Amino acid sequence: MSSIRPLVELDTHEVFNQPPPFEEVNLFTGDCALADAVARAGGGRHAERLAALGARTGSAEVIEWGVEANRNLPMLESFDRYGQRIDEVRFHPAYHQLMRLGLESGLAAVAWDGAPAGHVAHAAILFLTGQADSGTSCPMTMTYAAVPALRAEPGVAEDWVPRITAARYDPAFRPASEKAGVTIGMAMTEKQGGSDVRANTTRAEPIGEAGWYALTGHKWFCSAPMCDAFLTLAYAEGGLTCFLVPRWLPDGTRNAGFRIMRLKDKLGDRSNASSEIEYHGAPAQRLGEEGRGVATIIQMVQHTRLDCVIGSAQQMRGALAQALWHTAHRSAFQRRLVDQPAMAAVLADLAVESEAATALGLRLAQAFDEDDPVARLLTPIAKYWVCKRAPGLVYEAMECHGGAGYIEAGPMPRLFRQSPLNAIWEGSGNVIALDLLRGLAREPEGVEALHAFLAARRGRDPLYDTWVDAIDVKAANEGNARLLVERLALAAQAAVLLDWESPVAEAFCRLRLAPRGSAYGAFDAAIDARAVIERAMPVA
Repeated sequence: MSSIRPLVELDTHEVFNQPPPFEEVNLFTGDCALADAVARAGGGRHAERLAALGARTGSAEVIEWGVEANRNLPMLESFDRYGQRIDEVRFHPAYHQLMRLGLESGLAAVAWDGAPAGHVAHAAILFLTGQADSGTSCPMTMTYAAVPALRAEPGVAEDWVPRITAARYDPAFRPASEKAGVTIGMAMTEKQGGSDVRANTTRAEPIGEAGWYALTGHKWFCSAPMCDAFLTLAYAEGGLTCFLVPRWLPDGTRNAGFRIMRLKDKLGDRSNASSEIEYHGAPAQRLGEEGRGVATIIQMVQHTRLDCVIGSAQQMRGALAQALWHTAHRSAFQRRLVDQPAMAAVLADLAVESEAATALGLRLAQAFDEDDPVARLLTPIAKYWVCKRAPGLVYEAMECHGGAGYIEAGPMPRLFRQSPLNAIWEGSGNVIALDLLRGLAREPEGVEALHAFLAARRGRDPLYDTWVDAIDVKAANEGNARLLVERLALAAQAAVLLDWESPVAEAFCRLRLAPRGSAYGAFDAAIDARAVIERAMPVA
């Protein structure tokens, strides 16, 4: 939050040529790319609620919540003052304010409560709340994404899904039966296996009532350990199986077998607590059949990957908005920075990249709403590319600020530290590229849908036609998988922009589908940089 009437007349100099604080802006109505993408993806009916949320997330108060939640890190309390084990994590009040804003705006609920274009609305809410703080997006995303996996076991879903769709936030650590709203986490990877979850060693033994098991083992990454329950994987007699581990048991006692060993000291995502946990005979409910654990939890993973795309797209937009704001309000060499041709080339290039990421993310959300088979392949394509592009864009936006962008008092260091996470979470680059290869081999309906999706945009731009013609899916193998997914991602972004008649569609094709330099701003293609910048400029 900006200071009130700070002193600018100092003893030695006057402070001037500084941009005003980037606050009290509407992050929805002031972002043409987002508002247009939501409308074109079928979410226009949600515009009023999104505009209200955009004003809130762009307010000085909510921006300050994000600052405070990252400045005051979560703390693990393994024991209370009497020496009794509690395994609880304490958060700054700003964390809870951000969680309440997101969940009660419908981030986890709107996709499942029967609202039309629910996944599009969900994606837009995440896009807005994430610009205040990306760390709190993690538990909210997992809560949203847990619903399809929970539905693999109707009795479990009957207990838990209504508490998700209630769109309420209750931070109290108490039994879920006593709460109006809950959060759901996930714990899959182990030390020896990482993404190879079939290398897990956690074991599950049936106990007591049908469907309940005792889990023994560990999880190397368990994000948001104060969630009310966690989806996890363990080996039962029938093979790798999906389970729901509650923090509290049905009889109202703590799940004593769930132990938080320590919190992770991470590069970014610092407002969110990530942890290492152990299961010491922890009671858990089976979700789906024994041996079908990956098939069950992949339904959750597919939705978290959508949110990785949206999360990276919002980081790109947030960084771009900061760069545009700074360069529009600061001068050098007798001209505003934004008016100087070299800077304008960089900003226009960044704006095209950001809008393409936003459009692809919202188009993917639309595919989820419509149960479109194109989502099967478009998800790994978008996840790989958009998440990988975020760190480079955020860095370039930081450079637009000069040295002012490199100090912790401003927003860019936090944005930069956060930017690599989504490319790692839910499958790093190679995992996602290989997932695409498997989809191409095993999902004929998805392949046909992707082909139709790209073919339908032919004839709208010659560069696009030439680019699509050069993609040879049949030549794909593990060694060139990254090259294939990159080419498909650029084709998909161009296809969406052309289909939606985006004002930046032609610029995207010229800047991404033709030879050029490697850095942002390193191109000689003829584009209307001024028009691109004006479209992207945030509106106060």
